[in-house]
Amino acid sequence: MTTIPATQTLPYLLTADVPGTPAAEFLPGARELVRRQLRIHGAVLLRGLDLGGVAGFEQAVRTLAGEPLAYAERSSPRSTIAGRVYTSTDYPADEEIFLHNENSYQASWPLTLFFSCVRPPTSLGSTPLADTRRVLATIDPAVRAEFEARGWLVVRNFAEGFGVPWQQAFNTGDRAQVAAYCARNGVELEWRGDDLRTRARRRAVHRHPVTGEAVWFNHLAFFHVTTLAPEICEGLREVYEEADLPTNTYYGDGAPIPDEVVAHLRDCYRAEQRRFDWQQDDLLLVDNMLAAHAREPFTGPRKIAVAMAEACTGESTRFDTAPEGTTDGDR
Repeated sequence: MTTIPATQTLPYLLTADVPGTPAAEFLPGARELVRRQLRIHGAVLLRGLDLGGVAGFEQAVRTLAGEPLAYAERSSPRSTIAGRVYTSTDYPADEEIFLHNENSYQASWPLTLFFSCVRPPTSLGSTPLADTRRVLATIDPAVRAEFEARGWLVVRNFAEGFGVPWQQAFNTGDRAQVAAYCARNGVELEWRGDDLRTRARRRAVHRHPVTGEAVWFNHLAFFHVTTLAPEICEGLREVYEEADLPTNTYYGDGAPIPDEVVAHLRDCYRAEQRRFDWQQDDLLLVDNMLAAHAREPFTGPRKIAVAMAEACTGESTRFDTAPEGTTDGDR
């Protein structure tokens, strides 16, 4: 296999010596190297393999990280391809998806993400990455300290005709099951007729459960209304009262986060953003706590399959200095 120099770090590239090498033959012997580089660099791009379709992709997940996880407490539309392999977010091709860490608004999340390029786009359509250790280091110390002390709060309003319905978000139409899920996961819920409002207080800075490094791991910039396109943000603020916005974020005590603070956070993400162009059969692994990911707008028939593995749980509703996060990933 061929590797790139360590100075080119996101993603770290591993290329099969013989193009078209079956992934089932390549990955078992490469597993230790792939996982070691994943924890160092935050993402590893495997190129030159024959994945063997969706079934081969799912087997690659099992080989490298164990059983794939189901997608729960959804915040964006996805379609199931097969089993626990999903499409990437089903948003229009001309829209950007801002940098974020998958499910970082939840009490538990996947530690490892997998992306497979089934069909590359004609132009753009990259999955940009940003090292969350570096993002954290660029945030104004006073801003960081405020979020470390107060945490952050996500408020979601599930209403007819806008966004993901609560039945789809929670994979059930049974209110009792939704209430039980929320109780287990530190989510406050309020039924408003047929609609639902949820509130969850989470940490903004976490410790990686394997490396012990501090990471900026949250959805607070992604979910804040100002991260939407300016015309959409303005329109929503005209139509909805602040508390009724489909999704918005606050300090953990419920106080508004100034727009300029969120703009600063977006600038920190973008300063660390790195991109690559997808090629057919690329396999990308992302350490979900070490690297945020995004999506560029694109043209053409882009199709990226996604899977998640290695459930990780943190002390997400508490704000103390105790270590957090558990996983069996590297034991």
